[in-house]
Amino acid sequence: MTTSAATERNVTSGVVTILLTVSAMALTDAFVKYASSDMTLWQIYVCRSCLALPVLMLLAWGRFWPRAVGWVSLRSTLLVAMYLAIYAAIPVLDLSVIAASLYTGPLFIVLLSAVFLNDAVRPAHWVAVVLGFVGVLFVVQPVGSDFTPLSLVPVAAAFLYAAAAVLTRAKCADEAPVALAISLNIALVVCGSVVSGALILFQPGGAADYPFLLGTWSPVDPDTMSVLLVMALLIVAVTIGLARAYQSPRPQVIATFDYAYLISAVFWGFVFFGEVPDRATVAGMTLIVIAGMLVLARTKAAAGESKIKLAEKSGQE
Repeated sequence: MTTSAATERNVTSGVVTILLTVSAMALTDAFVKYASSDMTLWQIYVCRSCLALPVLMLLAWGRFWPRAVGWVSLRSTLLVAMYLAIYAAIPVLDLSVIAASLYTGPLFIVLLSAVFLNDAVRPAHWVAVVLGFVGVLFVVQPVGSDFTPLSLVPVAAAFLYAAAAVLTRAKCADEAPVALAISLNIALVVCGSVVSGALILFQPGGAADYPFLLGTWSPVDPDTMSVLLVMALLIVAVTIGLARAYQSPRPQVIATFDYAYLISAVFWGFVFFGEVPDRATVAGMTLIVIAGMLVLARTKAAAGESKIKLAEKSGQE
C-alpha cells in the first residue's frame, strides 16, 4: 500500500472514530448534567473512573504503561482541565449552548496544527471550519437577550481540547490508545480525590449555592450506581476514541467533524431534558453539517490528485 493510500485510509478511519466518539461524548455530558443535582463533579470524576479503569486494564493486556510518560501526563492534565471547564457550566446551561461554545475548538486545532506541526491547511479546510463556526454563532446567538457570559466558559475548554488533540498527534501518536485512556482516568481519579479532600479540610463557603463544585459527596444508592456504571462505559469509549481519532493524520480534518458533537448534544438535550432547538439552532446545525461534508469532499479530492500524480510519476519512470 502506498503512503498516500495509507494516509487516506487512516484519515477515513479517524473521521469515523471521531463521529462515534463525539456522539458518546454528548451522551456522557447529558448523564453528567442529569447527575449534577445528586453528585459533585469530583465524586463523578473518582467513581466513574474507578469503575472504568478495571475495564481499561483488561483491554490493555499489560500494554498500559506509556512510552513518553511526560507527554502523556501533560495530555491527561489538559483533558482533566477541559472537563472541568465544560462541567462547571453544565448545571446552568443547555447542552446545545455548551456544545456550541466548546466547538470553537476546531479553529484552535487548525491554528495550532499549522504553528506546531507545520501542517499545510488547505483553503477548503479554512472555509469549512469558518463555516462551522458561523453555525456555532447561530446557536449561541451572542447578541441575543438570552445570552450569558457563562456560555463563553467552555471556550477555555475548547482551547484545552485543541491543545490536547495536537499534542496527541505530535507527541503521543505511537502510544496505545488504551494506555492514553488509562492515563486520563488515573488523572481524573487523582484530581477528584485531591479536590474532594481539600473541600473536606477547608470547607469553603458557597457550597449551598453551587453544590456541584463545592459540595460534599452524596450516598451511592442503586440508582446512582447504575448511572455511574453507564458513565463508566461511556468514558471508556470516549477516552479510547479520542486518542485513536487524533493519532490519525491531519488533525485539522478530524477537528472539522468534531462539530457533529453539537448535533448529538442537541439530540440528547431533547431526549433527557426536553430542550427543543429553535430555528437559529437548526440553521447553525445545517451549516455545521455542510462544513463537514465540504472537508470530506476536499479530502477525497486531494487523495485522488495524489493517486494521479503517483501514477504519472510511475509512468514516467
